[in-house]
Amino acid sequence: MKKLLIFSFIGILFLTGLTASAQFSKPLSVGAGAGSTINLTDLGNIESKFAFYGELDYLFTPFISVGLHGEKGTLAGNGYDSDFKNRYFAGNINGKIRVGQFLGEAKNYSYYTLQANMLSRILSNVYLGAGVGLVKNRITRNISQYYANYLESVGGEISNDVGKIHFVVPLNVGVDIPFGRTLYGPQWAINVNYQHTLTFNDNLDGIINSNNDQYGLISVGVKYALFNLK
Repeated sequence: MKKLLIFSFIGILFLTGLTASAQFSKPLSVGAGAGSTINLTDLGNIESKFAFYGELDYLFTPFISVGLHGEKGTLAGNGYDSDFKNRYFAGNINGKIRVGQFLGEAKNYSYYTLQANMLSRILSNVYLGAGVGLVKNRITRNISQYYANYLESVGGEISNDVGKIHFVVPLNVGVDIPFGRTLYGPQWAINVNYQHTLTFNDNLDGIINSNNDQYGLISVGVKYALFNLK
């Protein structure tokens, strides 16, 4: 009888643990996508170019994640009878927090995923994010003598650093549109994102002047949750 009570007690604790852990799953997700770059540089006439990315995220809650992001693309611009092209590589670690974290859905996520309509689920997955990372430039350029003389007159210069690695801060705003519903959350999501990357040098275009360069990436991608509970 005592053994039966002990095993019953252990079984109840085990089931309680399962119930508690099943309020939401904590899956890894992988994602990939592509989009268009926007340069904010000294040669400011934008030539929108292609970029693609891959990422890996870990969810602490259904609405808070930290992830790794790798990106390859091209920045290009022109002006003053000059032009540049930067076939860059970038990588960062970033965190994102979604609206649903403030609406109470994370407290009983399995109930929420079964009851919420599509609009609520989309709004709950609107997010803001920030991170730190590195970018490696691969710059080619054609600079007119007129513009080179102008840069010299205002204290600027043509940079010889066309291939080094630099520190960047990416800022993100976007939305995950979930589909493939399971008891513990969606299996898939379409991601629409704008990433604005701040640099701490003025050298995305190979020209050094008064303001640090920046660039944006507008992208659409797909995410898939790994190890999601069924």
